[in-house]
Amino acid sequence: MKIPRCMSTQHPDNVNPPFFAESSEMGGDDEIEEAFYAYSHLGCDEQMWDYEGKEVDAYVVKKLLTKYESYFSDNRLGKDLFLTLRLPNPEFEEAEAKVLVETLESIPRSFDASNLVYNDDVAPIFEVILPMAQSDKSLDRIYNYYHKFVYGKQNYSAMEDDITIGEWVGSYAPNKINVIPLFEDKEHMLYSHHIIHAYLSDKNLESQRVFYARSDPALNYGLLSAVLINKIAHQKLHELSEEISIDMYPIIGVGSAPFRGNLMPNTVEQVINEYPSIQTFTIQSAFKYDNSPDDIYQAIKKLTETPRKKPHFMDELKCYDIIEKYSKHFSNEVIKLAPMVNKVSQFVPKRRKRKLHIGLFGYSRNIGEVYLPRAIGFTAALYSLGFPPELIGLNCLNQKEYDFIMTQYINFETDLKSALRYYNPEQKYIDIEVLDRLKDYDIDFEINEEHKEITNRINMSLKKEDLGDLTRDVLMAANIRKFLG
Repeated sequence: MKIPRCMSTQHPDNVNPPFFAESSEMGGDDEIEEAFYAYSHLGCDEQMWDYEGKEVDAYVVKKLLTKYESYFSDNRLGKDLFLTLRLPNPEFEEAEAKVLVETLESIPRSFDASNLVYNDDVAPIFEVILPMAQSDKSLDRIYNYYHKFVYGKQNYSAMEDDITIGEWVGSYAPNKINVIPLFEDKEHMLYSHHIIHAYLSDKNLESQRVFYARSDPALNYGLLSAVLINKIAHQKLHELSEEISIDMYPIIGVGSAPFRGNLMPNTVEQVINEYPSIQTFTIQSAFKYDNSPDDIYQAIKKLTETPRKKPHFMDELKCYDIIEKYSKHFSNEVIKLAPMVNKVSQFVPKRRKRKLHIGLFGYSRNIGEVYLPRAIGFTAALYSLGFPPELIGLNCLNQKEYDFIMTQYINFETDLKSALRYYNPEQKYIDIEVLDRLKDYDIDFEINEEHKEITNRINMSLKKEDLGDLTRDVLMAANIRKFLG
């Protein structure tokens, strides 16, 4: 079966709304158009349909097939192109718990909509993503609930001596679904191979997709930790695949900011080199809407045509020591920055009609909890101040550690240079030791003067408490970077 290479997502990191959007905050029919645009014009072979934290059009399959019947007759959902549902996790989102059940119930209805048009057994939807996955039981609950209580209900009657539910309302299909775990925190990312092993132990599957977050680990543990944690997890998953002879197809959630993955049309090759074993890369909103259509198409074509390779060898024990040291330093620095980040993030414009996803942040200290915006808002706020978040915590590394990191994190200096273009040496938030350490590392970079001028204006507005034009300036700076956060 074809495994998607490029997953279009609804992450709201874009500066500019797409041409088909009815307003600057996308929602409703905009997202139907977005799915078609990602498939037909950009070349993405998968669209994530996100039920987590917002109202979603549950009739997406019916609307796509009826509005674009000719296109989808040649490019079949479930065979050539894929629509993958992201569910809320009932263990963390109690208020949204029953949305999971309702979403699973929609899968057979989507099958019926496709069957009415094409009269065959191709299921347009057969995979779901569980965010914040932490155990094999949480995956099994979804897998078994669908088979027993969604598909399986057709064999029962609503009352004694009556026709079955299947005879009453029609048969249910598909008979099973694939559950894709999304691992988002350090503990479970590094333990994910054990969770997957346990989940697969009683199933006769030939392959399994596994999703690894890239933004939330950066927010919680810093840029360096996020990359090392991911690459160790990819290595462990590869070893599991060889051990149990089941193909593993990892997905990584990369955004455009270096802090969140540095996947832009002009960085495709370097991201592939960093994560060679990844099968599916997320194509987030800034990638899709803040670059030229031809650049986007060519970049996605490059992703699609480049074959996977084995993951890099990671020296796990040495990496763990650095992750532990660097993460603590990063957290301490973020606590100091939190008040200003929260203040500026209020002026970062929203790009989707949604409630925020549950966050894994919140650094516990004696003074209580320090809360932060989600990764996009956090990144946008710091870039708007002229302080790229990629720089936080670097001063804890000695030269020996830095040299070792260069052997593990292939694009470390390249990502730092990308971020440093938008550093403002006149802002006062960064620890002077970080600047000294960057000089020690002999990293040469060129500052974008136009971006620097705008961040000066933002900092002056904050100093004077004159905030009327702050959103305008935040957007102007983001437009230069080609990503919001």
